[in-house]
Amino acid sequence: MCFADFPARLTGILLGLLLSISAAQGFEIEDRRLFEATDERTRLSVISTADLDVFEPIIRAFQASHSDISVDYVVTGTTDLMQALYDEGASFDLAISSAMDLQTKLANDGFAQTHTPTASATLPTWASWRDQLFAFTQEPAVVVVSDRFFPPGEAPQNRDELIAILRANPELFQGKIGTYDVRRSGFGYLMATQDSRNSDAFWRLMEVMGRLDAKLYCCSGDMIRDVASGKLALAYNVLGSYAVAQQNTTDGFQIIEMSDYVNVMSRTALIPRTARNADDARIMLDFLLDLRSRKDLVAASGLPAIDPAALLANPSLRPIRFGPGLLVFLDSLKRQSFLRNWENSLLQN
Repeated sequence: MCFADFPARLTGILLGLLLSISAAQGFEIEDRRLFEATDERTRLSVISTADLDVFEPIIRAFQASHSDISVDYVVTGTTDLMQALYDEGASFDLAISSAMDLQTKLANDGFAQTHTPTASATLPTWASWRDQLFAFTQEPAVVVVSDRFFPPGEAPQNRDELIAILRANPELFQGKIGTYDVRRSGFGYLMATQDSRNSDAFWRLMEVMGRLDAKLYCCSGDMIRDVASGKLALAYNVLGSYAVAQQNTTDGFQIIEMSDYVNVMSRTALIPRTARNADDARIMLDFLLDLRSRKDLVAASGLPAIDPAALLANPSLRPIRFGPGLLVFLDSLKRQSFLRNWENSLLQN
């Protein structure tokens, strides 16, 4: 039977229902590519917040060892990934995200499957949670500064210095500061809430940025490009791995790890409850967990692997730990309060 067989009114109702169902799948896909296997046996569906050019070397290397697994790689934002799995029940075999708090909530609320890594893929105890959520990188949140505004050796090295420089030169930095719009970015929200727990300087810095009409961004890549071009003087809480990768091909900016403290995020992976191909997801998850043994992939992707020695060598590095503490700022009332304070600080004009 076709639509022509239906009365006009019934056809309208049916079309409305179909449109409603389509609209319900509301998470935004930023990029997508199918990496076809040489001799496809199965297909692995991955939803990820990592840019395609960052993750492609890892997928290619994975397929070199598993030439019968095609990989359908979907790129989305951190909050969209959460929406897809938590609210919409979308079916993906592996979920990779830089928002550790949102991933923790997925696992905590029963949206992840248990996995026991192979012996070669074992991690430090702090890099996994409940055998459901696993870290495979350690990436600092950094400040990126423009060479046009900060000659070598003149960039601020800690938050107090940054606040002092911004306060002393409002005419120079008006409209020239960038940071995450934490209302839109799950990673940005995670970094901001961790900042608020680490130091009172965070709120002083947000107020100064607000008076300078700070520009708000969704993504690290956009901020880095605007700093490199001189459109921005600096960007705060940029993902360090992306900054390093872009510095390899772009001049015009410096990367500063604040000496008072550096929040270190771990990119995490879990196997969603809705996975249809959990077997191959486990194979790829183990491959990711063994990233620290593949220096070639670390170099090609720009994703720093788990490195406990680096954390011991630099006491200013503060890795964000898994656990219930990451869920505190996801409580609706706590989130509303935090965002209200953040808006009062940043949106002063």
